[in-house]
Amino acid sequence: MLSDRYGNRLTTTSAAARGAYVEGCDLILSQWDGGVAAFDRALAADPDFPLAHAGRARALQLASDMAGARAAIATAKAYSDLPERDASHVEMFNLMLNSPSDALAHVRRHAARWPTDALVAATGTNISGLFGISGRADRERDQLDFLAALAPHYGNDWWFNGHYGMALSELGFRDRARPLIERSLADRSRNTGAAHAWAHYLYEVNDTTAAVAFIRSWIAETELPRGATLYGHLHWHLALVLLEQGNIEEGLRLFDKAFGADDYRAPLFAKMLDAPSFLWRAELAGHPRDAARWQKVYDFAHATFPSPGFNFIDWHVALADAVHGNDVEPRVRQIEALIEAGRYPSGATVPAAARGFAAFERGDYPAAITALESMVDERVRMAGSRAQLDLVEFTLLKAYLASGRNENARRLMSKRRPGPTGIPVAGIEALVAA
Repeated sequence: MLSDRYGNRLTTTSAAARGAYVEGCDLILSQWDGGVAAFDRALAADPDFPLAHAGRARALQLASDMAGARAAIATAKAYSDLPERDASHVEMFNLMLNSPSDALAHVRRHAARWPTDALVAATGTNISGLFGISGRADRERDQLDFLAALAPHYGNDWWFNGHYGMALSELGFRDRARPLIERSLADRSRNTGAAHAWAHYLYEVNDTTAAVAFIRSWIAETELPRGATLYGHLHWHLALVLLEQGNIEEGLRLFDKAFGADDYRAPLFAKMLDAPSFLWRAELAGHPRDAARWQKVYDFAHATFPSPGFNFIDWHVALADAVHGNDVEPRVRQIEALIEAGRYPSGATVPAAARGFAAFERGDYPAAITALESMVDERVRMAGSRAQLDLVEFTLLKAYLASGRNENARRLMSKRRPGPTGIPVAGIEALVAA
């Protein structure tokens, strides 16, 4: 019987199916384009290959084709008498698509039994993965512990090193993170997971010059396809650095070309995160409102995510609603009903942030401060990287400055984690100089 790249046995006798399946898995693990086509080739060679149907479901999910993904996983589940690992593998993706609140516990059990089933393990090892959206206050440490337990099984694997390095970097273990991320990029250059980890590393050490040079050159050298999972998001990282350098014009060009583009081809949830956060940060930095782009963001948000339920998305929809002048309360009350029903694990953080953003936008800075102070220390529960969650801290800082509460602003700055010293908030220069 044939095996995957990690030595896990596969229920196919077709070498062509095995080769296409391994290619599809690596495209998902590298967050590159082409996964659906690779699994289609695997199934053309062996139509009765359940793991290829499951892999195809995951690739379709990443392509924002949820109906296709659910149909593919239903096909995989229809096979009986699967080996134990295969059945558990298929069930994990079934849970992710149909009962996501149960998926993380299944990943933990599965990885403990079959630690090198990388496609399953990968669902928990990124910012928007199952640990990342779990709503737990200790989710960063939890994810790092999960990866540390897997480390002995992966050696110098390019996929694993990139994500392990990212998790270490987020928690401040940068001396350990850097060589892992660099090795991952060296071993597989077309690897957006590692490129993303390096962009975060450079953000955390505040090396804006290196960040601009790296992201630009890596995108060009790898010919990053528009359908790659992180195509828009890596351009967002570049735009953030350019914003910190004062180059708003180039940042807005990247908005139109990539992370806020009308013809966005990467997972749609990533556009919902990146587009409003950049526009909000641009205004915090002192740039005038771009009403036309905000309108596009608002229209996209309500067409694509009309109902709440995904914390990471919900707090970004709240930004669009606040700017649009839309009452955030109806959606907040829906979230609070989910909390009451035990179906929203990040608790009151998202409702408080939404109310804080709305109050900030209408110029009610005392109300914004009250709301944001109530959740800022638990903002990690809302989901997002430290770079993404800086938006909450920067908004609170701006509210303090607008209210003349400079001592509160200084205290907030003194609590900031070591490393990312750049704070693109208008008026901060006078506070630092005082």
